[in-house]
Amino acid sequence: MPESQSGKSPFMVAGAAARAGDLIQDTKTFPLKEDAIGKGEEPFRQGDLQFANKMKALVVDDDVLIRSNVAEVLRNDGWEVCEAESAEEAFEMLHRDCWSLVFCDVRLSDKNNEEGYAVLRSFTEEQPEAQIVLMTGHGSAVGALDAVSSGAYDYLMKPFDVKDVQRIAQAVRRGIEKRARSAVTDASLSPPVYTSDIDLIGVSAAFVELMKLVGRVAGTNLPVLITGESGTGKEIVARAIHRRSLRGAKPFVAVNCGAIPSELIESELFGHVRGSFTGATVDRKGLWQEADGGTVFLDEITETSLAFQVKLLRALQEGEIRRVGSNQTLRVDVRVIAATNRDPEQEMREGRFRQDLLYRLNAVTVHLPPLRERREDILPLARYFGECMAAAGASPIGFSIDAVRMLENYDWPGNIRELENAVVRAAALCDQVVRPEDLPDRVRNCSKVAMNELVASEREVSGADEELLSLAEVESRHIFLVLARTGGNKQAAARVLGIDRTTLQRKLERYNLEQAEPDDMAAKRQHG
Repeated sequence: MPESQSGKSPFMVAGAAARAGDLIQDTKTFPLKEDAIGKGEEPFRQGDLQFANKMKALVVDDDVLIRSNVAEVLRNDGWEVCEAESAEEAFEMLHRDCWSLVFCDVRLSDKNNEEGYAVLRSFTEEQPEAQIVLMTGHGSAVGALDAVSSGAYDYLMKPFDVKDVQRIAQAVRRGIEKRARSAVTDASLSPPVYTSDIDLIGVSAAFVELMKLVGRVAGTNLPVLITGESGTGKEIVARAIHRRSLRGAKPFVAVNCGAIPSELIESELFGHVRGSFTGATVDRKGLWQEADGGTVFLDEITETSLAFQVKLLRALQEGEIRRVGSNQTLRVDVRVIAATNRDPEQEMREGRFRQDLLYRLNAVTVHLPPLRERREDILPLARYFGECMAAAGASPIGFSIDAVRMLENYDWPGNIRELENAVVRAAALCDQVVRPEDLPDRVRNCSKVAMNELVASEREVSGADEELLSLAEVESRHIFLVLARTGGNKQAAARVLGIDRTTLQRKLERYNLEQAEPDDMAAKRQHG
């Protein structure tokens, strides 16, 4: 039996993971056990579907420890569980049985990073009532959006808690108990193929959860209200909702309500007929009609007048418009996504926004957090903007450690738009590596203030006589601390440290930490 570095077998670790509160972690450190799932069984016949056990679950992961952990949690919850270690095995299992719940890793081999999405599409097409949960150790917000909008029930980023598996399993069980399995499926509707919005960049837990919501609402026809500070990416999210909806092939028309004078906005949106006002020499279709069958995005909706809001409410309620100067109504089929950087509830209380219109627009509200509340996304965004510059013909750029620290310490009141401008400026000034001196003064000055405050607080806590450490010793101790906190799990530690697994391995060897056990780490930290 293979042993882990902590001296426990993978089966012992799997047993421990069955306790609520433990983490299920992506280790990739143990050899896979031989799996005989599906061998020697009779092929599953379509006519047997109605007799299949509805409490059947499949766990697909090339990491034996993850696979056995999840499987054990499901078995403890009363599920009949089978396991598969590859996409090919999962496809074989798909045709051999009827599944109610499938947990599948996104990366099932080193050769293909998206095999999990192929499993998702196949199960969604052939067993549409199966609930598919994608798992990944390389999660991102756009990954969550892609997964949920492509039909996934949920999207879990490793390491995840046992409670997450239990929550999903119990929710699916309740769904099975409440309804009878239906064999009626619209075979003409295929799930959306996997696509990525490269401009939706983020790995923070808050942004990933937000993209799950976006993915779920995309497939509906409900109005959506997007709130958030300026520069948080409201139009980008609106376009993502449109692309993943059934209206994705139809027009997406964006209207900045704050940029159109109040006396012209009705004509711009709903159109006008000849002679309706001075200068109206021909009939003109409005943007609402241009978007027929698609989506209208009303940015800065709270900047509109109360008079226009009455007419907008009618268009939403009745699905019809009237051009300026015309007595005829026109039926127009559009989905409305609105956005504002103000607090719509406060605007309503202060009489600047109609209550009935707000409740019509906010069937679903999506709030985009400011960049200062998801600092983990700052570096991925900065790298993305650097790649965009390189794609436009500029030299590829990297970021020094000090520059990254400054970027992550700054609050970015202008959010993503301000970060983009700072990176574009730095890329134009730097010599392929962005350093502190390449960043705007406001970023550097803010970082200096924060550093001075940190040094002052450190002196108060530790005293002026504390021994000064070398940079290597500081790094060694910090790696030691992170490994202790993650229970010795290298992949989780690498994620916290912001480096890849190979880099972490080199540092462990350099500082002679390879043989340290988590308990030893904790002891050394206490006595060191």
